[in-house]
Amino acid sequence: MWQCVPRAEDGRVNEIITGLHMSPLEILALLGAAALVVARWLPPAVRPRVTIAAGAVLVPSAIVLSAVGIRWQMLPVLAAAAMALPFALSPLLRRRTGRPARRARWWPALAGSVACVALIASGPVAAWAFPVPVFPEPSGRFAVGTRVMQWTDPNRPEAATADPRDRRTVVVQLWYPARKSPAGAQRAQYLGRTEQEARTVSDALARYAGLPGFLVDGVPRARTHAVFNAPVARNGGRFPVVLFSPGLGGVRTQNTAWAEELASHGYVVAALDHPYDSAAVVLADGRTINTKITSTGDDEEDDKRAAETTGIRAVDLSFALTQLGRLDRGGIDGPLTGRLDTGRAAVTGHSLGGGAALQAARQDRRFDAVINMDGYPRDPHLRPYHQPALALTQAITPETDPRYLPRLTEVLELSTATSYRLTIPGAAHLTFMDGPLYLPPVPSIVGSLGRTESPHVVAATTLAFLDATLRHKPGDPAAALSAYGDLSAYRPDNNR
Repeated sequence: MWQCVPRAEDGRVNEIITGLHMSPLEILALLGAAALVVARWLPPAVRPRVTIAAGAVLVPSAIVLSAVGIRWQMLPVLAAAAMALPFALSPLLRRRTGRPARRARWWPALAGSVACVALIASGPVAAWAFPVPVFPEPSGRFAVGTRVMQWTDPNRPEAATADPRDRRTVVVQLWYPARKSPAGAQRAQYLGRTEQEARTVSDALARYAGLPGFLVDGVPRARTHAVFNAPVARNGGRFPVVLFSPGLGGVRTQNTAWAEELASHGYVVAALDHPYDSAAVVLADGRTINTKITSTGDDEEDDKRAAETTGIRAVDLSFALTQLGRLDRGGIDGPLTGRLDTGRAAVTGHSLGGGAALQAARQDRRFDAVINMDGYPRDPHLRPYHQPALALTQAITPETDPRYLPRLTEVLELSTATSYRLTIPGAAHLTFMDGPLYLPPVPSIVGSLGRTESPHVVAATTLAFLDATLRHKPGDPAAALSAYGDLSAYRPDNNR
């Protein structure tokens, strides 16, 4: 089923038809180009009217698209139109001048038409494979607000630089329950506070993944459902907090769909950018810090560096929880003063961030629960910890690192509370972030759950666990979790 979703961008209202992942203007240009090609094969009496109508649709659409920014997916469509246009206009011009119309022989005309149709068809295929992401509507009772904050730890030197005066800084984005915004309120840009920041981050992510930046140029165009600096919801009391660390090279916004869903259900999500580790971190003063993480080609050395990075992130997460406490008490200015329940806090993360979440939980008893989204545990000091844990994993295949499940099981069994491992059929590593919303739906990349189901499963399983551990809702979370995959429970009486 198709649906139109309004998206504000630079004061314009654009719409993306989610079935095609194309805007109405793009579809008009597509239809105009197709009509120009088809006109060659229509009866002579009909051909002029179709050609004129096609031009009347195509030319204004192309002009407007040029003004607002043409996506690369439309270039083959416009190229096909440019190829077909001289052959479509030639009979009309000859007719107006009184010269007899000439038609090319059918076989070269057929070859040209087939080439044009192939170019036109490649446009929607490319738009479907690399779309402007459309974020799922949050299902909770709260609207969602978002806010970006930057915190510096005066007691911790920055290990990634040689300057002894440099102190560790993190950028944190909050998603929180908010009052409903007025109709037409501008939704938050995806990947950044501004379009420029979003493009900077998008380009950095593409470089980190080894992709040409133009392939994902639709990503920074996206708008989410949250509203920047929206007033906090009047009701709901004090909200539990959920801290999040992204994957290696990932960024704070990589799980926006998940964060918005949690916020709509009454949680405050605080996602971190880790400078020199996240692909790109844009600081408040405009400086951009790009990742310094690169593979050495030596597995042992790379594992050592990953463990060091995980340890730094674990401390970042604890520092962020401290700052959230200060924000709640009014020590930091912000609209959430008095509304954050840091006595009910969970620490979560994806990939390397999931390993950092497990380590942070062991080191910091202020965290009440921990969620690891397909992350390899790298804590060098395995010891018992008191928090219940949920580990979400992709489908296990022969290509899965044979060390992964034994190591994860070893860590889960160290918890003195009941913990769970949920293996989700059809999931891949990138299922647990926003990737399925804008990457090609190739199972080996984003899994086979689909663009709609992937964010739903990740959010639903997370909420079931958080509601049980932070809100102490009655019922066995195992029943809810097992509906989404293969569940293993690790209970304290069976772990010793």
